[in-house]
Amino acid sequence: MLELNNTNDQPLTFLLTGIPGLAAAQVWISIPICLLYVTALSGNSMILCMVIHEQSLHETMYYFLSMLSATDLSLSLCTLATTLGVFWFEARKINLNACITQMFFLHAFTFMESGVLLAMAFDRFVAICDPLRYTTILTNARIAQIGVSILIRNVAVMLPVVLFVKRLSFCNSMVLSHSYCYHVDLIQLSCTDNRINSILGLFALFSTTGFDCPCILLSYVLIIQSVLNIASSEGRQKAFNTCISHISAVAIFYIPLISLSLVHRYGHSAPPFVHTIMANVFLLIPPVLNPIIYSVKTKQIRKVIVKIIIQKQLQI
Repeated sequence: MLELNNTNDQPLTFLLTGIPGLAAAQVWISIPICLLYVTALSGNSMILCMVIHEQSLHETMYYFLSMLSATDLSLSLCTLATTLGVFWFEARKINLNACITQMFFLHAFTFMESGVLLAMAFDRFVAICDPLRYTTILTNARIAQIGVSILIRNVAVMLPVVLFVKRLSFCNSMVLSHSYCYHVDLIQLSCTDNRINSILGLFALFSTTGFDCPCILLSYVLIIQSVLNIASSEGRQKAFNTCISHISAVAIFYIPLISLSLVHRYGHSAPPFVHTIMANVFLLIPPVLNPIIYSVKTKQIRKVIVKIIIQKQLQI
């Protein structure tokens, strides 16, 4: 068996995969995927622009929302070029360094979204459970520190993953199973022992999403306890309403993530194209739906959107 090491002068080249078994229909299937990308990019760009330019949105909750939108925007851009390149132009080749770079940013931004959702859960916890100290606890400096700490954590857990992938040697099979580079997918092609890579990947997962998810659940247990202590039903409903958007964002992030993991682990009997389509769609669900949810459910965002629409009509 030919063993290819990434230390050779000739760079290793992998082949990305479109939709196995549906090559004839691939261009047509790519159209809804392309529309999802357009929706994700335009929706998150709109949220970012509104938070930056609208003075009424310069509040803690919307700063965290802008972090979420920036993460979703970056996550969509990570896979845009390779996915549409594979689907539209059969541009399947990608060298090892480009593949590792994409893998780093794809996983880092996924973990970052998990961290931002945890920060938003903390924001809701403080707002409902300790409202009198809300402005003193979540100052602008504290928000910046939270954002930087999430970024540092992601880089710290992903750097060892990347460095150990660089040490692997690869064999004849160089075909990846997605239209983007995924850590598990990449290390499975290795000829050499990849147990350390698997352990590092699991450590990265459990130290980020595996830590964040229980913390988010705990924060909502405490929030529910606090809300149930509110005397008036109107007050309880108002408190719960402030959490609906965030609960929805948590659900559309973790449910697809868990579902995709279960499909990869137990769905071996499913056709390969099912795995590929689910992987592409699930990756885009949070970036597509988050701006829609926050635009529909958040009163301040709706007001800004209406204000922009009215200004545009007056200009016409």
